[in-house]
Amino acid sequence: MVGVGYSCVDAVCIVEDYPVEDSSTHITSKMVYGGGAVATAMVAAARLGSNCAFIGNLGNDSLSDDIIKMFKADGVNTDYLIRRDDCYGLESFVMVNPANGSRTKFPQRDFNPVIDWNPELEQVIRDSSILHIDGTHYENAINAARIAKENGVILSLDGCSMQKDNDKNKALATMADILIMNSKYPLRVSGKSTYDEALIEMSGWGQKKVIGCTLGHEGSKFVIDGEVVNFQCFEAEKVVDTTGCGDVFHGAFLSAYVSGMGLVDCIRFASAAASCKCAKHGGRAGIPDRDTVLGMIGE
Repeated sequence: MVGVGYSCVDAVCIVEDYPVEDSSTHITSKMVYGGGAVATAMVAAARLGSNCAFIGNLGNDSLSDDIIKMFKADGVNTDYLIRRDDCYGLESFVMVNPANGSRTKFPQRDFNPVIDWNPELEQVIRDSSILHIDGTHYENAINAARIAKENGVILSLDGCSMQKDNDKNKALATMADILIMNSKYPLRVSGKSTYDEALIEMSGWGQKKVIGCTLGHEGSKFVIDGEVVNFQCFEAEKVVDTTGCGDVFHGAFLSAYVSGMGLVDCIRFASAAASCKCAKHGGRAGIPDRDTVLGMIGE
């Protein structure tokens, strides 16, 4: 599978006390990891046994060096990360509340130029089983999505990043074959007041193979045979940091999906993988291997 979306270096800061506005708190520890929604999903899928690549623009700076090194460390193909003088590596600051493991993110806005879709990059998408995108850099997302749809490649959208122009959000959501969203995306994009209403409404947008949303410790909801089904999350032994849980859910779901698992098994597999991640700081350090996940779900 191939990913097109946000990739960065996460500076994860553990703070003494969660601050209120116009106050201060001390950082007790700081760690640096790879981050980004689609990027971390590709790392998760690769660690779980899938062949993954990432397409995007990077600069010739040290942050870009780090992003590539972190991808390579987990076996994600970086041949299609194009380094350009007019681009730069992205950074995100993550503040973690030690009391409950919640995270507050400060991602750097991606103002890099759009991807130059040359024949080689287009062929990478044509040859892939699944294209996984987010809407962070809308032009990159919509252009990649069009290539996938024109060539019969399954399109997966992480419904996490929303444009101010909701028509753009609806366009991507309608194109997606697999649409898994965070807690905010379905209500905002559909205009409905409940998750169930939003999921049923959006299940009629385009030809959906999978549609659902993740709700943190409250589990997830997916449409199965025209009805919304609730799934409980796997209880983590200890919640240290929730950074990247949704991204890991996506990567694990797609890894299970391409391996031929049924929808319910894909959801359980993804939920277990996301739960494992919570035990360690950062979006990637806690990503489990396939045997660990299968053991957790009792297979």
